[in-house]
Amino acid sequence: MRRAIAVARRNPVYPFGAVITRIADGHVIAEGVNTTKRNPMLHGEVAAMDDYLKHHGNRDWTDMVLYTTAEPCAMCMSALIWAGIGGVVFGTSLAGLKRAGIDQIDIPAANVVAASPFWHGELLGGVLARETDLLFARDKKG
Repeated sequence: MRRAIAVARRNPVYPFGAVITRIADGHVIAEGVNTTKRNPMLHGEVAAMDDYLKHHGNRDWTDMVLYTTAEPCAMCMSALIWAGIGGVVFGTSLAGLKRAGIDQIDIPAANVVAASPFWHGELLGGVLARETDLLFARDKKG
């Protein structure tokens, strides 16, 4: 998660950073940061998936875990589920993003998971949330 936080700092306005790691050894093999000014679909998670695809192809997703600074939106969570990723870990919750004044589509990642009975990965939230919440605080004060 700390690597995702470091990646997120590349975009101080929208610090949505993500890394993909191998479950077996935790090695970071892809990363991405929100670049929606260039492409509205390139949220941090999708950017990390794109980086993974460029270097590893469309394979071995079940052996991977994505760490992201904030709860994936419905689009990103759906993309991760369709890929069949082994797990998703996030810091700041959807509610935390809304408290920080960042508009969100109000569909929690857990609801997307619940609507996807074929996905057998794990979803875990709130990891290092104190640190990720500070990334999204509009006044950036700790």
